[in-house]
Amino acid sequence: MSKLKIQGPTKLVGEITVAGSKNAILPIMAACLLTEEPVTLRNVPGLSDVALMADILRGFGAEVIEEEHVLKIHAKELRASDIPLEQTSKMRASILILGGAIGRLDRVNIAHPGGDLIGARPIDTHIKVFESLGLSVETDKAGILLSGKPQAGLVNLGELSVTATENAIMAAVLAKGTSRIRVAATEPHVVDLCNFLNHLGAKISGVGSNNLVIEGVANLRGGDYSVIADQLEAGTLAIAAAASQGHSIIHDFIAEHHDSLLAKFDEMNVNYQMTDAKTIVIKPSDKLVATKVKSQPYPNFPSDLQAPMSVLMTQAEGESEIFESLYEGRMNYIYELQRMGANVSLRDTHTALINGPSQLRGAELISFDIRAGATILIAALIAEGETTIDRIEHIERGYEHFADRLRSLGAKMEQID
Repeated sequence: MSKLKIQGPTKLVGEITVAGSKNAILPIMAACLLTEEPVTLRNVPGLSDVALMADILRGFGAEVIEEEHVLKIHAKELRASDIPLEQTSKMRASILILGGAIGRLDRVNIAHPGGDLIGARPIDTHIKVFESLGLSVETDKAGILLSGKPQAGLVNLGELSVTATENAIMAAVLAKGTSRIRVAATEPHVVDLCNFLNHLGAKISGVGSNNLVIEGVANLRGGDYSVIADQLEAGTLAIAAAASQGHSIIHDFIAEHHDSLLAKFDEMNVNYQMTDAKTIVIKPSDKLVATKVKSQPYPNFPSDLQAPMSVLMTQAEGESEIFESLYEGRMNYIYELQRMGANVSLRDTHTALINGPSQLRGAELISFDIRAGATILIAALIAEGETTIDRIEHIERGYEHFADRLRSLGAKMEQID
């Protein structure tokens, strides 16, 4: 395992471009199994999760060629494949293979998906999706077996689950007849999956809303498609720039994806300007003020940004509050901030109180998951002295070459074994 050694404090100064969306590319890769024709994907982030998904697709017989920020996928002939625990345990998104493969195979078997340890993430909604589309689902300690051919139907998700929405979309596009998905998630990466499938000839309407209508088609064609910029990396970079009191220009920061974040920036007195629909400039702020954040499904404040936001709150005057409404295990990073001298505490497993401003100090820290890793990395950038972060593989799962790209903005850090 590798570590990062960071010397702070650092003001992030310069220009940076947001990478392609991790949460868009993974379901889009799974959806490539729905067509026999070749697909070229562009703006692909260089992440370990992408490489893992490529290996899973190869297990189904797909040809996958990986180039810099480009993937060429050709799933001409599929074969049934049992995805082992050694692959699924590393990535929650492996569950998306079920929706992607079942349209052309009558049997898909995967071990239970893993991923970040951020709380209970049951698969009940996924089971409901597949059963609503006429499929048989068997689960045991070993994994999930999906069998049958998708039949058009009404899918009422009952909760705004991103991956269950994506599985429902993929399973329905080749089903004969009209399927309706109610309570669909509307995150930008869900919209991007729909746009990708429509680009290949699917007939999905209501894209971007909670109610999707899918007219099944006999087959999908190939195509060339560019993945959207990563909403969560964009938000993380903006928060890091604001916390560091630097002068940063962030390109491919898609403003319409960040209404809730920018509203909080306004409340906190962050000095920023949108120079166009995809470029944000962040300058030093005179005085940051406390705020409250409650994570909720899109278009509300994202759960994946509440942890990085806590670092900005440590630099704001007054008491801030974070309420994590989705995952009860997502507050572990608070203990790492305490070790750095932040005046933070947990009221319960969902609520953190942050009093500022605090001068953070370097410490030896551990990255517990993707977003917690990014959080303590931002904290290390503004802390006095040297910080060492262990288990940085978590950060590398969600942020492309993050250390190298932050160094281009003046960050002083090095990777050590």
